[in-house]
Amino acid sequence: MPKPQEPLRKSFNENVEAFQSIYYECSDVIFREFQIFGSVRGMIIYIEGLSDLEILDECVIYPLIQKDVEKFHLPKLEIIKNTIAVSGIKQVSLVSDCIESISNGCPILLIETENIALSLALSKYEVRSIEEPQSEKVIRGPREGFIESLQVNTAMVRRIIKSAALKMKPINKGEYTKTEIVLAYIEGVASPNLIEELEERLQRIEVGSVLESGYIEELIEDNPYSPFPQVLSTERPDVVAAQLLEGRAAILLDGTPFALIAPVSFFSMLQAPDDYYERYIFGTVIRWLRYVFIVISLVLPSLFVAITTFHQEMIPDPLLLSIAAARESVPYPALVEVILMELMLEALREAGVRLPNQIGAAVSIVGALVIGQAAVQAGLVSAPMVIVVSTTGIASFLVPRYIIGYSIRFLRFPLVILAGFLGLLGIMLGVLAIIIHLCTLRSFGEPYMQPLAPLKKHELKDVLWRSPFWMMDTRPHFDGSTNVYRQAPGQKPGLARNDETQNGGK
Repeated sequence: MPKPQEPLRKSFNENVEAFQSIYYECSDVIFREFQIFGSVRGMIIYIEGLSDLEILDECVIYPLIQKDVEKFHLPKLEIIKNTIAVSGIKQVSLVSDCIESISNGCPILLIETENIALSLALSKYEVRSIEEPQSEKVIRGPREGFIESLQVNTAMVRRIIKSAALKMKPINKGEYTKTEIVLAYIEGVASPNLIEELEERLQRIEVGSVLESGYIEELIEDNPYSPFPQVLSTERPDVVAAQLLEGRAAILLDGTPFALIAPVSFFSMLQAPDDYYERYIFGTVIRWLRYVFIVISLVLPSLFVAITTFHQEMIPDPLLLSIAAARESVPYPALVEVILMELMLEALREAGVRLPNQIGAAVSIVGALVIGQAAVQAGLVSAPMVIVVSTTGIASFLVPRYIIGYSIRFLRFPLVILAGFLGLLGIMLGVLAIIIHLCTLRSFGEPYMQPLAPLKKHELKDVLWRSPFWMMDTRPHFDGSTNVYRQAPGQKPGLARNDETQNGGK
């Protein structure tokens, strides 16, 4: 068997035997031999199901069989290239390049007496139709999401950003999968240092396979032991375009509908597309509602455990008597009770996600109702605990990104344990540890808690509240040196009309 880095040989038979030895026991690899111009032997090699056979027959094989070469005086290779009616033709001279072309669905044409093969851009395979993203639904906004085809995904981004400044650098990773990766950014908007750092991290990856964007995410993040994601994943082209226009970079992979965006901050994980597609007043209110319920999702169970176990004096007497009566038949402390309920809630949530859509929702709802009611009647848990855990579960659904939702759900358990042993002091220590960790965390060298830590006042207009678009005239740049302004001044509605009225009055 020849080595992949060996060049093709002049002998047609040796080249054919070499590829037959490489693709032995591969029933889906087709070898089609025919006579070019009636006098030159040719061999088409392709993988069944990855190439467009109709165009291959009509625009490659048929013209080469029918053409009369005696009427031309060009070299045979040039005549063959001019005869093939395919827009994408590339000359390859290495065995490895031929294997890569065949694996990507591009047939190669071996020609007698030539040590060069022709790679034909005729890849075609079945892809999923464009649908609304399942993990990032919006009330108002585009309804299309990425699919598993890299070419379709890059085209969807190109359709939004119609500028030559949008650059897409190709990279291949995976010894066996040869996964196509595209690094997308807007030249003149993204920081050159960021692009250089991203390219360096991607280039140093040496793995056997890359099957999903999660492989890349774990290999390029700053702190691999942190529960918080340092790269944003999304399956919405409009989100990718918006992040690119703010100076970030995107990583798109073939075979997955999820793109990666870097760098990110903690607050960008809590922003949803609806914040920008609705009026800024409603976007701000919903954003604050989301912030409040994220805090509730994180600390409510631990607060209940701490107060009922150590700080009963904080509860009004009627409510305290009601909670005590409800917990009278429960055989274990509140700490064990809340952990059991939280584990059951997570199990029901995961069951609803993994089961088919038709029965997943039914299992989650019926399971929660039946198990909760039965547990209360059996005296295994108290009714107030069911209310607390249910409220926590509902609050966790307000997290717009499921990836940051996992982090909050994971941290809920250490806080509950601290509350069970140290009360409110344990909660304060746990929350303080989380805040310190967030303030020390970095995403590609950028502070994770910016623009609050470090404080950048001019960027708070899209964090604590959602300012109207006519006020967001600067980009939230990380280094503050590249293409700062994204729109002309004076975009407030009615400003020009008021100026004209004043000038007319004078």
